[in-house]
Amino acid sequence: MSNTLIKIRDVYFSWDGKRDIYAGVDLDIPEGKITAIMGPSGTGKTTLLRLIGGQLKPTSGSVEVAGQEIPKLKRKELYLARRKMGMLFQSGALLTDLNVFENIAFPIREHYEFSESMIRDIVLMKLELVGLRGARQLMPAELSGGMKRRVALARAIALDPFLMMYDEPFTGLDPVTLGTIVSLIKELNDALGLTSVIVSHDIGETFSIADHVCILSEGKVMATGSPEELKNSDSAFVKQFVNGHPDGPMPFHFPADEYTQDLLAGKDL
Repeated sequence: MSNTLIKIRDVYFSWDGKRDIYAGVDLDIPEGKITAIMGPSGTGKTTLLRLIGGQLKPTSGSVEVAGQEIPKLKRKELYLARRKMGMLFQSGALLTDLNVFENIAFPIREHYEFSESMIRDIVLMKLELVGLRGARQLMPAELSGGMKRRVALARAIALDPFLMMYDEPFTGLDPVTLGTIVSLIKELNDALGLTSVIVSHDIGETFSIADHVCILSEGKVMATGSPEELKNSDSAFVKQFVNGHPDGPMPFHFPADEYTQDLLAGKDL
């Protein structure tokens, strides 16, 4: 049985102090596995990644990663903890004025005083893992969307993290590139002994590689389990989400006053 790498306990978080994004979330993320964080739009899935990485602090509650209470770390301690966390942003977030090689070398130079020959070996090794060693001299503007995401993935693993976080890694990709990214996430997790956390809306691709799935909604964890368990769930909410049904407990409308009364009220926006 896997150990728990990330423990989230009774976490509350709000942007404006009025509407809770999280209202007492409890969640365990197992070590060495691929965990998918899923749910309707606006439920704070990316916010969860930011809480894990210490970009945000919860209003209350505990976010523990590898035994460290992330919200309580001082800045220097947090930076050291982040060395072991890799992040793949949806946009790739490559530095546009640096070529592929320099993009991947950047975090290595930032954190370690390695020789240039060692940096070269590390960069080429990471590029080989994502199949782009031959593209090391290209600029980001010369890359396709899928290539940018693979370069960003190579950069995310440049410091040999034990935790990889993926924010919507499958969005906007053609079928071939999509299949490549799906396979890479699985292969890298297994080959490098990573723990991976994926935020995604793509049921098919995510379920094909995830070991553990957590569905969030209305500030709470609505369901957890393996993809197979969720596919066979009796929960009306889970059935609606997994199968994409328009009707069910998941509301289409944001809470509002009764429509006719709202129209007749004549209030300004």
